[in-house]
Amino acid sequence: MVVHGKQLFFTILSLLLIMPAQVFASGEAHLQDFTAHWGGIICIIVFCLAYSLVIAEEQIHLRKSKPVMLAAGIIWMIVAIVYNQHGDQHTAEIMVRHNLLEFGELFLFLLAAMTYINTMEDRNVFDKLRAWLVSQGFSLRTIFWITGAISFLLSPIADNLTTALLMSTVAMAVGGTNIKFVSIACINIVVAANAGGAFSPFGDITTLMVWQKGIIEFQNFFVLFVPSLVNWLIPAAIMSFFVSSDKPDAIDEKIELKDGAFIVIVLFILTIIMAVCAHNFLHMPPVLGMMTGLAFLKIFGYFLKIKIKRENNKIENDDGGAGALGVESFGDRDVGKKEEFNIFKKLARAEWDTLMFFYGVILCVGGLGTMGYLAALSEFMYVDLGPTTANILVGILSAIIDNIPVMFAVLTMLPEMDTTQWLLVTLTAGTGGSLLSVGSAAGVAVMGQARGVYTFFAHLKWTWAIALGYMASIWVHFLING
Repeated sequence: MVVHGKQLFFTILSLLLIMPAQVFASGEAHLQDFTAHWGGIICIIVFCLAYSLVIAEEQIHLRKSKPVMLAAGIIWMIVAIVYNQHGDQHTAEIMVRHNLLEFGELFLFLLAAMTYINTMEDRNVFDKLRAWLVSQGFSLRTIFWITGAISFLLSPIADNLTTALLMSTVAMAVGGTNIKFVSIACINIVVAANAGGAFSPFGDITTLMVWQKGIIEFQNFFVLFVPSLVNWLIPAAIMSFFVSSDKPDAIDEKIELKDGAFIVIVLFILTIIMAVCAHNFLHMPPVLGMMTGLAFLKIFGYFLKIKIKRENNKIENDDGGAGALGVESFGDRDVGKKEEFNIFKKLARAEWDTLMFFYGVILCVGGLGTMGYLAALSEFMYVDLGPTTANILVGILSAIIDNIPVMFAVLTMLPEMDTTQWLLVTLTAGTGGSLLSVGSAAGVAVMGQARGVYTFFAHLKWTWAIALGYMASIWVHFLING
């Protein structure tokens, strides 16, 4: 009772401390141009150094969240110092709180989604799909098309990163020592997963950010289905000519779904529906629906935990009874017992490095925006070059830098564009990362999964074909949606 009393006391104290600050921070920010100031120049240098370490993550084995989190702290300290020197003690605080709110919504949304994905993985949902695919005896070319098609259709729901990891394990299991097939299949999977994620708010972080910002309504994303399909089909059709039609040895792998697997799938679908309804009908942030859905999963986890515990106790009692009757008990007492279910372990298995990376990136870009760099960049790209050229360049830039900071920069600049152009930048930022293996989270993850087989240079050999799909998808978008 004493512990609960302390927790309650600190909770109330925290709320009392936070609430006045929130009221104070609701004032108006007065942004100034410090792009030529020493503080602004140092901020740019710090961000470039941090992001160079992110790009070199595979070589130096330094987690990408660490340099950007440090850079975020340094940048905002400089922002505060510069604004204070110019007699403004409020703008830095107002803007950093605004950026923290942006991150908070994204963080909680992704945390709920990641927990569901981890729970479905724990219940063998994805392993069941993989086992079915590898046991069918399809030809290599058929597997190439099936894994690509599933990646394209699954990524709008399960996100492109999870989908790419799942399908790449299928390609590796089927291909075995056939390095050529595994490499080209992984390229196809990455392109398909990124393309599929571009026409759904749940398929990629960039589309999620655009939807949460309220720029494009949920149903309007689906007009990008055909352009996204073209983005994948053109490089896939070209690469398929270089895939053998031989049949690999069939793999007989039996995977059983664990208790509650179907209920978790149904709850996940319900959670997505609640997130959409919260945004479209209640005009509330989608994260509210996601966190409510996470609560459903946690409550179901409680009953699942009790069920498994009762079954395990029954096994223990039966084994103990046999021993008491003088009957020989074979094996260990743990044989036949099910693994206990703990929803907080699934929560803990979220991609924390990725989530903290988002924190660092959002605050870094927000700090640079507060110094005036994004306004200058917006003027150059969207006024001087024009929105179409700028949005095509955003996709190419996302292959080099990563689409998340690029898209967040665009959303922070908030240039004047019609729906067609906002859909274009959503398409290009989501699919442009496919041009290079390091251009998307899916590509980086699969490089780690198929280390030494799916590499930067193996992907680079097919960049020309992927670029054809990229340009064709833009043309189709204007043809259909322009």
